[in-house]
Amino acid sequence: MPRLEEVANVVLRVPSILVLDMLYKCDIDSFTDHLTARTEDMLFKYKYVIWNIYYLGHIVSAVVLLLPLGHIIQLYLHVLCGLLLYMGHQIVRDYVRGEAQYGYDGAIFLDSPALNRFVTALTSQIIISTLCAFLMRTQRVWLFSAHLLPLLARVVSVPLDWLLTLSSVSMMITGAEVAVFLFTNLFVPYRLARATYREIMEIEVTELYRLMAVGVSLWHGFAVPVLFSVFWFVLFGVQLITNFGTIATVQQGPLLYLLTSVSECCASPYSLLGLTFVVSYTALGLLSLCKFYLGGFNALQNHNVMHRGVTEGVTLLLLALQTGLLDMAALQRCFLLFIILFIVLTSTLQSMSEITEPVVLGLGASRNRSVWKHLRGLSMCGFLLLFPGFMAYKISQFFNMDFWLLILVSSCMLTSLQVTGTLLIYSLFMVEVWRGSALPGLDEIVYYVNGVCRVLEFVVAVCVVAYGAWESLWGEWSWMGASVIIIHSYCNVWLRAQAGWKSFLLRQEAARKINVLPRASAEQLRDHNDVCAICFQDMTSAVITYCGHFFHGNCLRKWLYVQETCPMCHASIKPSSAKPTATPGEAQPTHQNPPPSEQHPRPESHEEEEEEEEEQGSQGEDVCSPERNCDESDRKYPNSERNCSTESLQHLHCGANGDSQSVANPVPSCSSDGDPKVASQELREAD
Repeated sequence: MPRLEEVANVVLRVPSILVLDMLYKCDIDSFTDHLTARTEDMLFKYKYVIWNIYYLGHIVSAVVLLLPLGHIIQLYLHVLCGLLLYMGHQIVRDYVRGEAQYGYDGAIFLDSPALNRFVTALTSQIIISTLCAFLMRTQRVWLFSAHLLPLLARVVSVPLDWLLTLSSVSMMITGAEVAVFLFTNLFVPYRLARATYREIMEIEVTELYRLMAVGVSLWHGFAVPVLFSVFWFVLFGVQLITNFGTIATVQQGPLLYLLTSVSECCASPYSLLGLTFVVSYTALGLLSLCKFYLGGFNALQNHNVMHRGVTEGVTLLLLALQTGLLDMAALQRCFLLFIILFIVLTSTLQSMSEITEPVVLGLGASRNRSVWKHLRGLSMCGFLLLFPGFMAYKISQFFNMDFWLLILVSSCMLTSLQVTGTLLIYSLFMVEVWRGSALPGLDEIVYYVNGVCRVLEFVVAVCVVAYGAWESLWGEWSWMGASVIIIHSYCNVWLRAQAGWKSFLLRQEAARKINVLPRASAEQLRDHNDVCAICFQDMTSAVITYCGHFFHGNCLRKWLYVQETCPMCHASIKPSSAKPTATPGEAQPTHQNPPPSEQHPRPESHEEEEEEEEEQGSQGEDVCSPERNCDESDRKYPNSERNCSTESLQHLHCGANGDSQSVANPVPSCSSDGDPKVASQELREAD
């Protein structure tokens, strides 16, 4: 039953955190100041005892929290057994007092009401003793039967005055048993800690790794996120029930009532940590719902750490610690928590925008015909476009414009701006689908749309930084505000400017390299008769690299954004000192020719060719595969540059003897330096 163990591992640790939270909220100084005593010495002793109990409560709660699950279960069973024993003694005491009030000390068999009271009390005591023995897994029921002494004395008609004394004696006996049990198990936590320490020290690694291993083990063993989330929900539920139906609740309204209850449940480090995990799980649920709405169940398999609510939870925790949320009064804490939750919601919308953008652009680029998928993507974009603006408008109605409000509004504006750019690019893709042909210069248009969006984002970030700097210099100065300005300047201004300038230089360099490459003529394209090796589309225009390969200019430009080598042979694409010259018949790219000994290697001997022909004849292959033709050409001409494609090789047929036979309109698949005539001549010489 692993699932039940996981539930017990969380539920049984929640009371310890509740006790720690209550102890943190206790104002011991105020309590001890109101103490009174006869002398100062007695007052000092009272305070000393109270502070020791306070610290002991922290220690005991922490120890119980860190106990293994089996020991925690045993602890709760013992506590339950102690409560049953206390209940048994209370029942016996009530029975003795009832007998004393009734005033009948004769034989119980002679009085019917006395007999009924005795049978009821005896039955309850037997049940309690049996339950205690069952919980302790022992057959010695007599260990839990001390509270039966007054009942046994009543059977033998002991005077009623003695029954109260026997009740106290039975309670003392039970107390002695409990004390002996506690003394024998007093060092159990110490033995557990020592065993754990020995296990950790046996790992022959560095001290830092030991600490990390202990932390990870405690994190997974105690299910820390789930544990603190359950603790916070229990605290929040108690707060809601406590304040429900009060006059203040009716006057506040439901939204303010919930927000006030949430602020009351983050008044300690434990409750703040619980709220952090709750916000993280809530953000994860919203992001998962967004993925499911856009792509179904398959989209939920994306395990991106940035889209799992971690950012939102960490943002809440850092803002709460930086602003001193724990030390504020209830009203101030409620106000500040509203601002922090607004920032977290803005971050969640930003993550939803990052999830939606590739899905919508993929629908447009892949020419997906599913109308329902397009509607889902566009509806999500519409939500992310309008809702941040609505949030910015609402929050600007409540607060005056300052640096913090400007950051919130700018975050909403940036989200709407990014979604607008996504919709524009999607519209361009759909126009291309509607036309049925490629839109000329689409890559440049998409780049300029993205560039305008990035420039506007950069301008908004600069305006926020400028306003914050002006407010800090001529307004209210604070180290927290200055640190926020510095972080905002680095993350949203400097890094964006650096990335944009790097992208611009990369495009300029790629365009310069494309412009110096020769353009293929119509005759060269007709002789080449192949598709672009990057996009696999027909070529009506192409550029020729220095290694003799044909590509679309736009396709090669996109490739050069990634790396500066040829997509086919990985030769470096760099402009030569001598400009390439073009003749009316063909355009030969300039490149350094290899030495004659390497350009025309010595052909294989006639004996080796005969042995290869015999092997081919023995295999009985009547059709020669394109891969084998390319391999033989590689062996004969290792340093020649060729453009080998499957479509071109399909025009060559091989006879039984291995000689190539050309069909009508032959298009050779392997050309030296991009020239099919030279390749045909070299193949004839090799044969």
